[in-house]
Amino acid sequence: MPIIRTRNLCKSFRSVKRETGPAGALRTLFSRKYVEKVAVRNVNMALEAGELVGYIGPNGAGKSTTIKMLTGILVPTSGIIEVDGLVPYKARKENAKHIGVVFGQRSQLYWDLPLIESFELLRAIYAIPRDRYAANLRYFTEVLEMSEFLQTPVRQLSLGQRMRGDFAAAMLHDPKIIYLDEPTIGLDIVAKEAIRDFIRTINEQRGTTVILTTHDLADVERLSQRIILIDRGTIIYDGPIERIKEQYGTHRILVVTMSEPQRSLELPDAELISNEGIVARFRFDRNGVRADQLIRVAAERFPITDVSIEEPNLESIIRRIYIEGYEDPLLERSR
Repeated sequence: MPIIRTRNLCKSFRSVKRETGPAGALRTLFSRKYVEKVAVRNVNMALEAGELVGYIGPNGAGKSTTIKMLTGILVPTSGIIEVDGLVPYKARKENAKHIGVVFGQRSQLYWDLPLIESFELLRAIYAIPRDRYAANLRYFTEVLEMSEFLQTPVRQLSLGQRMRGDFAAAMLHDPKIIYLDEPTIGLDIVAKEAIRDFIRTINEQRGTTVILTTHDLADVERLSQRIILIDRGTIIYDGPIERIKEQYGTHRILVVTMSEPQRSLELPDAELISNEGIVARFRFDRNGVRADQLIRVAAERFPITDVSIEEPNLESIIRRIYIEGYEDPLLERSR
C-alpha cells in the first residue's frame, strides 16, 4: 500500500475579474465575473514508504500547490488524496503528526529565541516523549554540527545554520514523511553538501519518505533515482532518472586537450561547439557514433594530450523538455 496516493487530483482557484476605471469598478461591485485558474490537473502518483522522489517543474507548474494539498493546507477541488491512510484536509492534526516540512524561504523557528528553545517549544507542541526528544536532539546536533549555535538566537544565525536548525525541527517528532521545498536555496557549496548528506542519511537510515521540490537539479540528481516532472499542472513524466537520460540525453561532449592550438578542427559526425585555444569540445550523438572511434580519429588529426567524455546532465535534459515538451509512449502504458 503506497504511503502517498493521489488519483485525478485537481485544484482550481477562482478570482474576481476586475474591470478598469470608475465605471468598471462599479460593474465589478454589482455584477461580478469570475476567472478560474487550474493549478493542478488530474495528478496521479503513488509513493512507497522510504522513497526519495524529486518533484520538479518550472515556476507556476503546480508543485507547491500539490505539496499544500498533501500537507492539508489546501482542499482539493476534486480527486482522491491519501497520506499514510489519512485524507490530509479532513484530518489535519493527525496528518501533521506524521509529516515534516522544510520551506527554504520560510522558517518554523522562533526568531528571537535561542535555537534550543525553539526545539523545546516544538517538543511540547508535538508531545514528544522526553527520552525520544533527547535522543533525537543529540543525533541531529551531531549530524548537522549544531552544537556551536544551539544557544544562539535564530535571528543571529547564518542562512546555512538556520536551514540546519529547520531540518532538525522538522525531524524531531520522527515524521514518516518529509516535504522539502527548495531546501538549499541561497546556500553556499559547503552548506548545500551538508544538507544533501543529511537528506540522504535520514532517508537511508530512518526510512523517511522524502518529496523534494527544487530548481537546483543537482540536488535531485545526487539524491533521487525517481523524478516526477510536472508542467502546467499536469504530470508529464514519472519514472527513473536514468530512463529520461537515455531518451533525451542522446548527445555527449568529447573534450579534447591539445599541446598547441589548431587552425582547423573537424571531426566526422561531430559538431564543434567551442574552441578555447588548446581545448576543443565536440558534440556527437551516442546512438550514431562510438566514442572510441571518435577519439581515435581525433588522435590521428590533432596533437592530443588529454581527452574526456561529458555526459548530459539532468538540468540540460529538463530544460530541453520544458522547451520542446515531453513525448513518451511508454508513459501511457505504465499508468
